[in-house]
Amino acid sequence: MDLAPEELQFLTISDVLRESVAIPKRSPKTFYLITLSLIFPLSFAILAHSLFTHPLVARLQDPAGDDPARTRREWAALFAFQFGYLLFLFAFSLLSTAAVVFTVASLYTAKPVSFASTLAAIPKVFKRLFVTFLWVTLLMVVYNLVFAAFVVLLVIAIDTRSAALGLFSLFVIFVIFLLFLVVHVYITALWHMASVVSVLEPILGFAAMKKSYELLKGRTLMAAVLVFVYLVICWLINGVFAGVVVHGGDSHGVFGRIVVGGFLVGVLVIVNLVGLLVQSVFYYVCKSYHHQGIDKTALHDHLGGYLGEYVPLKSSIQMEDI
Repeated sequence: MDLAPEELQFLTISDVLRESVAIPKRSPKTFYLITLSLIFPLSFAILAHSLFTHPLVARLQDPAGDDPARTRREWAALFAFQFGYLLFLFAFSLLSTAAVVFTVASLYTAKPVSFASTLAAIPKVFKRLFVTFLWVTLLMVVYNLVFAAFVVLLVIAIDTRSAALGLFSLFVIFVIFLLFLVVHVYITALWHMASVVSVLEPILGFAAMKKSYELLKGRTLMAAVLVFVYLVICWLINGVFAGVVVHGGDSHGVFGRIVVGGFLVGVLVIVNLVGLLVQSVFYYVCKSYHHQGIDKTALHDHLGGYLGEYVPLKSSIQMEDI
């Protein structure tokens, strides 16, 4: 489907998804290696995390475990595992984002890409991506603290002796949680867009968040739907994995748990890959909506010059293959 720049603003969610799914076909080997080396370990760690922490938590909650020395060792093991898990998750999340965004950008400029060139470009953009992530984390912390303060104040103000006030309090709690969900989805969309901006443009941190805020204007609802669907799918995958593999016990058998666990890891790998592709494509949709062109100059200057000789584009990226 050939689209003029002014027509890109009318793209639907299905158009964005269709383009995102089609992108790996343009360089299958590169995306296969990115998926195998970065996205698969990330997805496996997300699901397997609870599989390893559950036995430690169960032993700590065991009332029979009254040996102080053993309890201290188990707490130390749990904290060490959690710390290592967060570092691993953080590193592979940023590396996967940088690799996919760079590869998609290279393909949209009609230049050949390879796994080696993608890896070579990652160090040049990792710092910007890291600083942006820290700013988003700070925003998340502040937002969660404000939410927690509202909940605490509401709990203190609840008069359990009054049925009318009890119902009103439940309604207020529902509204607060609804607002929490809306804000969480928006901040997640802001984070994803800021990550792409940090890779493709020479800005980082608060400036990248501000730029992503401007790009999302007019496309906020579409971004919210995409993020919400992604979060719901991930929540369902984690829920099924926890119910069948982690807490399933002997009811499903060892072989059945292995099969289900492997299948869910594979599904999460696909979901994470498509999610990264969608956020890359959605960046171009938002740029086109605001009539902001992108050419090879930005990619050559800000992604390390791995796109070959510079040939200026006469127009912004058209996404001809949608």
